[in-house]
Amino acid sequence: MIALSIFACDSQRFRLRSGPKKVDWKEIEKRGVLTVLAENGPASYFIYKGKNMGYEYELLHEFTKDMDIRLQIKTVHNFDSIFTKLYNFEGDLIAYNLTVTPERAAMVNFSTPHLISHQVLIQRIPEKYDPKKDSIPPPPLITELEQLAGKTISVWSQSTHLTQIKKINEALNLNMNIVPLDGDISTEEIIRLVSKGLLDYTITDENIAQINQIYWDNLNIELKLSSDEEIAFAARLNSNQLIDTLNYWLADKKNKSTIAEVKRKYFHRKRLPNKAGSEYSSSSGNQLSPYDNIIKRGASKIGWDWRLISALIFQESKFETYKISWAGAFGIFQFMPATAASYGIGPGSSVKAQIKAGIRKLNKNYKQWLAIIPDSLEATYFTLATYNAGSAHIIDARALAPYFKKDSNIWFGNVDSMVLGLSRPKYYNHPAVKYGYMRGSQTFDYVAEIMERYTEYKHAYPEKNDK
Repeated sequence: MIALSIFACDSQRFRLRSGPKKVDWKEIEKRGVLTVLAENGPASYFIYKGKNMGYEYELLHEFTKDMDIRLQIKTVHNFDSIFTKLYNFEGDLIAYNLTVTPERAAMVNFSTPHLISHQVLIQRIPEKYDPKKDSIPPPPLITELEQLAGKTISVWSQSTHLTQIKKINEALNLNMNIVPLDGDISTEEIIRLVSKGLLDYTITDENIAQINQIYWDNLNIELKLSSDEEIAFAARLNSNQLIDTLNYWLADKKNKSTIAEVKRKYFHRKRLPNKAGSEYSSSSGNQLSPYDNIIKRGASKIGWDWRLISALIFQESKFETYKISWAGAFGIFQFMPATAASYGIGPGSSVKAQIKAGIRKLNKNYKQWLAIIPDSLEATYFTLATYNAGSAHIIDARALAPYFKKDSNIWFGNVDSMVLGLSRPKYYNHPAVKYGYMRGSQTFDYVAEIMERYTEYKHAYPEKNDK
């Protein structure tokens, strides 16, 4: 009853906070970005070698692609804060493998369910008993609810799993030891602790259990603890247009095969979800790429955040060190041969040498822009744009800015719009332009996507000095 009273209080508070400010589909479309609050795990969202993955992420990626907007993820490491963050407008939508309940429905606006699941017990498969080595046999596998009597079960404190196991405990008088866990421990971490024998039992939804069973093969997930439950996305109570738009997409027959394929990928195939257990996965490892240490050392020398450089590298090569583009650009930083030669590297150079050269080039361009644009963050944006398009067209875009009442020292909403315009005669034939036409949409998207990915990397790989 305590949990229900908390939900009731929060419901009233969130209803009051849902107005008068409103950020709904119209505002999201205008902004061009849907911001999603997500759990760091394979059922929701994780990063594998710099690439965004996850069941709910891929569904929303397909949705935003069809809506012609971008998707930005903010990883939330503590479930207890998820609704507060939503109503603080830190995100537009929750993708947290969220079970639909009446209490939550009073707090948020749920989408049509995208998945049906049920709760299961996570337990270790008993090891083979050797009477010569083991003094006592391991506990038997629990196959009936009555066998839970006296057992210790660790469950998220704000989850529907806690409510369900309490009901079972009271109904069958099992005298279980139920241990509530704080929301800053991820589902995957709790399951790992059970696999390693550091926790006895836990509860999760079957879809999450299925994924985790792939890389913890000593787990049993057969005991069903609830009836089927709906899992859905959630928005603020006054975000009706957003939910209506998402619901229409989820129900559209032409998307049926796409949605089914995403489900197969994560719940019915063993190869792809196993990446979530890699040391290069944000859900279980601590490395973004195999080259983190090299990037960190180089970034520290020029005062850049290594995660920003990693975001640029992923944009260029997806960390594929031997990639060669149709234009002849090669390697992890996708150097053109002539530029590479000026930095003393070639296609056969080591990854370490390529990264050093790429960071040197970034630093050179950054210092050039900083001498013109005193704001270090703005100089960074111009540096990224220059890496993609070269300096000539960016200089043209700055020269155009005053003629169109834009600030030539600010990238977003100002010079980036001039870059976009340089693919149209009105702009590239202007007297202020020296270098003519450019395919501006590529550079326009390039900077925005790198900064969005950088934000995602910061959330997935937080550091002490993050603001």
